[in-house]
Amino acid sequence: MKESVAVTITESSQTGEARRAAMGLATRLGFQETERAKVGIVVTEIANNLVQHAHGGVVLMRSLKQHSTIGIEILSLDKGRGMVDVDECLQDGFSTARTLGNGMGAIRRLSGFLEIYSIPNQGTALLAHLWPDSAPHQPEKVLEIGAICLPKRGEEVSGDIWVCEVDCCRSLLLVADGLGHGPAAASAADAAVRIFQEHLHSSPGAIVEAAHAALRSTRGAALAIAEIDFDQQSVRFAGIGNIAASIFSFTEHRNLLSHNGTVGHEIRKIQEFSYPWYANGVLIMHSDGLGAKWQIDRYPGLIQKHPSLIAGVLYRDFNRERDDVTVLVAKGG
Repeated sequence: MKESVAVTITESSQTGEARRAAMGLATRLGFQETERAKVGIVVTEIANNLVQHAHGGVVLMRSLKQHSTIGIEILSLDKGRGMVDVDECLQDGFSTARTLGNGMGAIRRLSGFLEIYSIPNQGTALLAHLWPDSAPHQPEKVLEIGAICLPKRGEEVSGDIWVCEVDCCRSLLLVADGLGHGPAAASAADAAVRIFQEHLHSSPGAIVEAAHAALRSTRGAALAIAEIDFDQQSVRFAGIGNIAASIFSFTEHRNLLSHNGTVGHEIRKIQEFSYPWYANGVLIMHSDGLGAKWQIDRYPGLIQKHPSLIAGVLYRDFNRERDDVTVLVAKGG
């Protein structure tokens, strides 16, 4: 499932909607009864916190896959008053809303992974991963991925899509944005993914060229492909249209160059560019459903967080809300 499930939380009755959506996702992913119960508790506590402490927000859920194990990612975003001391808020009995103060502790205990990014008076992003009880211990990943992919409000499907294929020494990432929105845009994006997966051993430029020929019968798409070579510590990139891409480290920042055009219709030039990759590198790619005026250095410490938190904070603060939106963040593991 490349798309996220989003539930807006503005008042307490929507807590049940978020829980039902989470339980439904857990069921579809094969979670057992006790495991589904944990998912339900975590999402309920997260939604309650949004109502009580942040006066609303959004809960995003998507499936995770690591090797053969399937899990669930839960991402909570709000623009509330934030947390002054995250560690203190995680302690049982701590509350600023005259409650028992056990909610955050329950979320921490039931989650396989929990990370929070919060700035006072700007808001909070909370990330939780839940895995089946039988999931084996997994080795550290070469590349961590965070992604949000949502359709325009009122649409059932997104015309945006993303894919990441990883092996021991190379990762290939695609973000595609079908022209417009709705089913026809999704069809164009799906065609781009099909060509991408048929040419995984080709260079980014060669994949773009193959997609241009294959998408002529669709309405076309903007797309960008990045290849991270871990041995060479380099990134090869080819993009057409308005898919933005940037590479960050703790000290460096580079915007990746795309050419104008629409894959499947009109392309003036297909060109690959090479950039250095860093051991602590972060690659951010997004469709034009996200505004382009964000600056990562305005968020102290965010670049060091899990890529899903980076994607979530950017989505929360720069989502244009009138188009499909995808934010893909890849971080060296």
